[in-house]
Amino acid sequence: TFEKQVRLDHTSFIDAFIPRTHVMIEQKSIEKDLGAPIKQSDGSLLNPFQQAKRYAAELPYSQRPRWIVTCNFREFWVYDMEQPNGEPQKILLENLEKEYYRLQFLVDEGNDHLKREMEVSVKAGELVGIIYDKLLEQYGVVESQKSKVESLITDDILRSLNILCVRLVFCLYAEDSGLFQSRTAFHDYLASFPANRLRKALIDLFEVLDTPLSERDPYLDEDLAAFPYVNGGLFATPSPQGEGRGGAFIIPQFTDELKQLLLEKASADFDWSEISPTIFGAVFESTLNPETRRSGGMHYTSIENIHKVIDPLFLDDLRAEFEGIVENVSKRSGTNTNDRNRSPLSPATRQLLAAFQDKLASLTFFDPACGSGNFLTETYLSLRRLENEVIRAMYGGANILTFDTLIKVNISQFYGIEINDFACTVAKTALWIAENQMMQQTSAIAGKAIDFLPLKTNANIVEGNALRMDWADIVDPGKLNYIIGNPPFVGARWMSKEQKQDVLDIFGAKWSGVGDLDYVCCWYKKSVELMRAAHQNSHAKGIRAALVSTNSITQGGAVSNLWKPLMQDYNVEIDFAYRTFRWDSEADIKAHVHCVIIGFSLKDTIGMPKGYEKKIYLSDNQVITAKNINGYLMDAPNVWIESRNKPLCKVPEIGMGNQPIDNGLYLFSEEEKNNFIQEEPKSEVYFHRWYGADEFINNKVRWCLWLGQCTPAELRNMPRCYGRALQVREYRLNSTRISTKKLAEIPTHFQTENMPNGNYIVIPEVSSEKRRYIPIGYMNDSVLCSNKLRLMPDANLYELGVLTSNVHNAWMRAVCGRLETRYDYSIKIVYNNFPWCQPTEEQKAKIEQTAQAIFDARAKYPDCSLADLYDEVTMPPELRKAHQENDRAVMAAYGFSPKMTESECVAELFKMYQELTK
Repeated sequence: TFEKQVRLDHTSFIDAFIPRTHVMIEQKSIEKDLGAPIKQSDGSLLNPFQQAKRYAAELPYSQRPRWIVTCNFREFWVYDMEQPNGEPQKILLENLEKEYYRLQFLVDEGNDHLKREMEVSVKAGELVGIIYDKLLEQYGVVESQKSKVESLITDDILRSLNILCVRLVFCLYAEDSGLFQSRTAFHDYLASFPANRLRKALIDLFEVLDTPLSERDPYLDEDLAAFPYVNGGLFATPSPQGEGRGGAFIIPQFTDELKQLLLEKASADFDWSEISPTIFGAVFESTLNPETRRSGGMHYTSIENIHKVIDPLFLDDLRAEFEGIVENVSKRSGTNTNDRNRSPLSPATRQLLAAFQDKLASLTFFDPACGSGNFLTETYLSLRRLENEVIRAMYGGANILTFDTLIKVNISQFYGIEINDFACTVAKTALWIAENQMMQQTSAIAGKAIDFLPLKTNANIVEGNALRMDWADIVDPGKLNYIIGNPPFVGARWMSKEQKQDVLDIFGAKWSGVGDLDYVCCWYKKSVELMRAAHQNSHAKGIRAALVSTNSITQGGAVSNLWKPLMQDYNVEIDFAYRTFRWDSEADIKAHVHCVIIGFSLKDTIGMPKGYEKKIYLSDNQVITAKNINGYLMDAPNVWIESRNKPLCKVPEIGMGNQPIDNGLYLFSEEEKNNFIQEEPKSEVYFHRWYGADEFINNKVRWCLWLGQCTPAELRNMPRCYGRALQVREYRLNSTRISTKKLAEIPTHFQTENMPNGNYIVIPEVSSEKRRYIPIGYMNDSVLCSNKLRLMPDANLYELGVLTSNVHNAWMRAVCGRLETRYDYSIKIVYNNFPWCQPTEEQKAKIEQTAQAIFDARAKYPDCSLADLYDEVTMPPELRKAHQENDRAVMAAYGFSPKMTESECVAELFKMYQELTK
């Protein structure tokens, strides 16, 4: 649509809008700078992106853009609204012939085939859940006591139930995908027995599926003899006496209802051959996991997210290498390699393709937290798809006489560790299903059927705690190429006793900040140790890794705790990274985790692709190349912003506000305060407005009863105040902390008291990441501030101007910790390490002037909260202009160009920090 009307205070027009892909386009004439503000009809100064955002805010929520593109006929600036404060991806018109793929989002509505696979896989998971529940009911019934139902559900029963479900699913898949003698073989076999004989029928079938043809009873019933030998251990019978781990495998009696469920819903009415083994493995495992079943969710990692790990790690390079070979072949022969009528390939060309196929078959992959195997499965599928392209290029439908060496990539190239025994079984099954699906595709290319059964290869999935195992015992580090995966997300404060011990065992008590390391850090350390083991082997290929992690390991003090020793002592470097994005990993309930992906290796790793460029992915379609990626995932030097007790520069110190430790007894709403004063009028002078970060930003009214300066006589003459102090004393005495018990001696005082005289600057500890500027302001000594505000006493307009500038906010965004994605402003990390400029008197005066203009602009809206004023949509034009003027003044004082991006600004600040801390 073109020139779509949108109503502001006047009628404006959106230049272009693509509803199906949610793209908004703001077009400017060829001489316009896309980064420069342009005067609007209301007098405000907005750059094209800010102008488009204002239009977007007036659209219905469902129509708001995912992408905003600004263009001046020479360059495209693409903004991903999942990262509204991120930098734009820039594409020059002159480069469009080579980079047109970067505009794919304009038309890409998603992969219909992938959506279908996901729908089928989730539906399959739901079916498994129904079958599971019905079988569980049968395990809980003793045949001889049906009138008196007795529960027999034990760990052995649950294990048997899980094994039975895996076997049933494999049989259902095998018949639909043609692995059995017919596509109704399993259905027809079950249908031939009454419900009360199904138990025995399945026992017989499982035994046959696990017996080689040469060892079978020659007089076996015809219907059983028709089933193939599966191999692979899937149908192996555990010890009937229950010897060893897990006990015997028990199958319950079946009911007519359960038989009908298997025959009709699970077999006749559903096609299992369409499932995605990548997704289904995880859905299947979580469906049968009691914890996830209780939460009502079916968990899986999306295929798109898996490719964020494996594509930049190796798959992009492999694709590029293959396409280079194909392009070279096409140029030489003048024909397409997919052309069935092309002339035969030359021996040299066939040798190139064969060498590339051998390379694919030589790669080894390891997921040390593999769960149900979705990373390994999708990696296998991707490698086999690429191998099929090689096979198509080499043979292209020609008659192939032998299949012995046609397929070289196999699942024995894949290794994993998983702590849950059932997940291990699911992972192996998912890989077998994937192997079968890809073999069918190869058969189509070759023009002949390839026998899948019996299983000839096996995935090397090992059960155990990966953090208590020597990974070199699982996979030879000299042969390993890639470590991939999505280790557990457990924060330092949420770990179990056993998990804390894992961290201590891996890092050692002397590792700096070991108590603040998240659980996922253990996988980084173990990965690096395996890399070092490979590095010591002169014949090793060199290992590269990419792991999904919570974003906390790239924020605040965690960077120096983890990345400083890894980079300095272990010679680790980051090869690519995805900055913070939301990781959606469930089909039904969405538990949003904010993650990063980090690809890393040892410096000068053997086998690094020629001409490899480091890359930082800002979003799915925004990527920048980098000279160096540091622990904050910035293209900047390796610096470590560590906890500092005093400011790095000669500036006022700041501290946190008051922390009462009073169980809320001294805090009041407006109504509560008025009622209290009405009953005890003398208390009025001891009430003060109380501000935490929430009250400050949202202008909420709260009051504090401060009795610290109340004399004993005055307090005893105010029974209600005295009663509050007594309650606080008792609360503190009942604490398990010694320091809090000690505070009971001074019940009218707070644990932490910070009450500056006169005016002082306040900075909220936590604020929304959606704001470009943290709202900063002044307070006076008539009010009290909580520990959720940072206080700078005796501050002036110059300091406020610098702190509220885009320079300081860019620094804060780079180094601060986060609560989910919200900014967590730390005194010891953010403020005390901030490199201040050295302005001239003239520059300082200019900053003071622009800072005052910010307050003047705010004063025009006395009824608005700071949340209202600093919302990117509702921010008043004069306030935005005042901030832009202040930004320019501060940038000038630093000697920065006003056209610098935020990343460039932070890189310069890192350099300043290095100089100041030499």
